[in-house]
Amino acid sequence: MRAAGRQWPIQTRILVTLVFLTAAILLAVALTFHLFVRGYVYGRVSAQLDSMVQSARGPETRKGPAGKGRKFPGGQDRVTGVRGNVVVLGRDGELRELLNGDPETGEALSAYFMSGHVLDETVSRQPVTLDSGKYIVSVVCDPVQPEAYLVCYADVTSIQAFTGEVNLALCGIILAAIALSVILSRSVARSLAEPAQSLSAFAGEIGRGEFRPRQFSFRDAEFQSLADSMNRMAEELRKANQKQETFFQNVSHELRTPLTSIRGNAEGIVYGIMDPRTSGQIILSEADRLGGFVEELLYLSRLGKATPEGAAVPTDLREVLSLCVSEQRAEADRRGIQFSFDFDPDPVLLAIRERDARQLFGNLLSNAIRYAASSVRLSCHRDADGVTVKVRDDGPGVSPEDMPHIFERFYRGADGKHGIGLSIVKSVSDAYHGSVTVESGGGAEFRVRFPADGFVSFA
Repeated sequence: MRAAGRQWPIQTRILVTLVFLTAAILLAVALTFHLFVRGYVYGRVSAQLDSMVQSARGPETRKGPAGKGRKFPGGQDRVTGVRGNVVVLGRDGELRELLNGDPETGEALSAYFMSGHVLDETVSRQPVTLDSGKYIVSVVCDPVQPEAYLVCYADVTSIQAFTGEVNLALCGIILAAIALSVILSRSVARSLAEPAQSLSAFAGEIGRGEFRPRQFSFRDAEFQSLADSMNRMAEELRKANQKQETFFQNVSHELRTPLTSIRGNAEGIVYGIMDPRTSGQIILSEADRLGGFVEELLYLSRLGKATPEGAAVPTDLREVLSLCVSEQRAEADRRGIQFSFDFDPDPVLLAIRERDARQLFGNLLSNAIRYAASSVRLSCHRDADGVTVKVRDDGPGVSPEDMPHIFERFYRGADGKHGIGLSIVKSVSDAYHGSVTVESGGGAEFRVRFPADGFVSFA
């Protein structure tokens, strides 16, 4: 199901994210640096002007007749290199006296205030732009000359030029960093997108039923691990598909044989060429055989469900084994098979569904009766680690050729029935975290082992 909303290629997402992040970080750094430098420098200049204004009110500004020849402590700031200067302007802005500083700047300031700009003590630390540059200006009344003002100013043109060059350099750094982030993000995005595209194509092949493993060599461990997992999945799917095909072939064969017999005998009865009683017995026998086969298939399918019917409850395995013996006593008597028992005197309890236990031990017992020469021995014991059940017959044992395959579905050895019984034994034992093994020598012995706390409850 496709997710809602617009979808972006991974290369575009990485590119946009890295470029945006790089630009945002560098812009923040540049803005912070600009504000810090500007604030610091202009703070120093403003403090210098404040000091000059305080000096303007001191006794030094009153020396000399009518203030003539007086000295004004301007001075140069040792950090910024900016020098403070003072001129005396009348109330209308005309230049009356140049205490220190450049005469051209004094004339320019006079022209500035004469052009209509406010000239009084409200002018404090204000920027003034002249043809010769930019200045910071503070105004205070002249204590010596009435109707005049002392105009303290500092030239910040060089500082403004410096900050402009710094800003330009920072812009260049930002652009270079963005270009580098574009190159790196494209490289990183390509290294992520190409493995993802290859694995996506591989997944598409698996979805189409092509389970052939592919060789991948990725630099990223995560992608390589995913590729290995997908190859294992493809191999498992190939095996499962092969088993499924074999399953359907075997099922169709097993169903065809009794159905053919039933149809042949039924047609013989219809056309009067066969004895109805004999044919009816054959039909009933084949129907029982067919019903048992279908029931075993249904049981296997139910066993694979996540929540099968019934709850696992403590069950005495001795009773289950005795019940299985009673159910198959007639077949054993017909073959002349004798039973012997080796059970614990105390109950051997295991949390298991009774039906699963009967299927497990019933199939083991049926298999033993089919191959036994004269006797079958059953043992059931519990120890500190778990429960062990053994079923041993005195038959020919299991041939080396059959040994690796006896628990596979539909695999039948000599005198086998459907090839499902022992696969049910294996499935039930696995469902309860148990194990089943077989030994051959002087007969066959099947050994089922359940851990003390390893069973699985499906309730």
